[in-house]
Amino acid sequence: MTAEEVRAEALEAEERIRKHIRETPLEPSLVLGEAGSCNVFLKLENLQISSSFKFRGAVNSLLALDDAERERGLVTASSGNHGNAFANALRLVGCEGTIYLPETASPAKIKDLKTHGANLRFIAGDCILSELQARKDADEQGLTFVSPYNDPKVIGGQGTIGIELERQATEIDAVLVPVGGGGLIAGIAGYLKSVNPEIEIIGCQPANSAVIYESVKAGHIVEMESLPTISDGSAGGVEPGSITLDICRECVDDWVLVSEAEIAAAIRLILEDHHLLIEGAGALSVASFLRTRDRFAGKKVVLILSGARISLETLEEALRGST
Repeated sequence: MTAEEVRAEALEAEERIRKHIRETPLEPSLVLGEAGSCNVFLKLENLQISSSFKFRGAVNSLLALDDAERERGLVTASSGNHGNAFANALRLVGCEGTIYLPETASPAKIKDLKTHGANLRFIAGDCILSELQARKDADEQGLTFVSPYNDPKVIGGQGTIGIELERQATEIDAVLVPVGGGGLIAGIAGYLKSVNPEIEIIGCQPANSAVIYESVKAGHIVEMESLPTISDGSAGGVEPGSITLDICRECVDDWVLVSEAEIAAAIRLILEDHHLLIEGAGALSVASFLRTRDRFAGKKVVLILSGARISLETLEEALRGST
């Protein structure tokens, strides 16, 4: 997909899902602005339905399906946030579906999925194995597979964040975006770059699991082992041939990798200074900004807080600073 194709998908998604999603606030951060001698705004996707940006892409995908595709049965794969968004979207459209998860998925996210009555299937190993198994089973059983990121409708749904930013702020210089499989940054970057190529888009990943970053450097999706990370929502492998890679190569200007201690410190800062709960993946943009703050002096910067789903155990570790 090109930036123009992403823009077209985002505009279609805007018409399709606007009445079903929240326009999340864009909140100034005085403490971060002071730290970087710039104007910093937080895009609060942690307040989106399902507590994550993922609802945008999931509901857009399901609403775009025709009756036959829905009636075949729906499957997806998720480490948690997309699964929860998928479960919410299933209720909205009146369908049933199954969510494939890695056995290592966050207990808090598994509990949420069970609360929503989702059908769950657990797969051993990295989250990419859950994704590949879900797609394989869908192909063999004639089911409809809904990708967590590797699909134009998902990317278009996430691109509605860019549309909101265009409404909410003028003259944005840079946007820092958490990255896992790349659906979020593909949607935001594709839309915003098509509107204003001068906006700097910066991808943020944990150093312990930087698959897309390494893939961009290599020019193809790489297979690599991910180490444990507090940013569990962005961790793990990426489906071979994912369309998000080309969009990242075209539209993402730079990348920042952050440590586990930096992610935990960002969670604490947002909780203490903004009284907002964010998960590890949601803290990547904040941690990346703090690591590179000097480059943003005098600019207007947006940090995407992508989600709020964090287990009490992980939150306690972050608050203790022991991560």
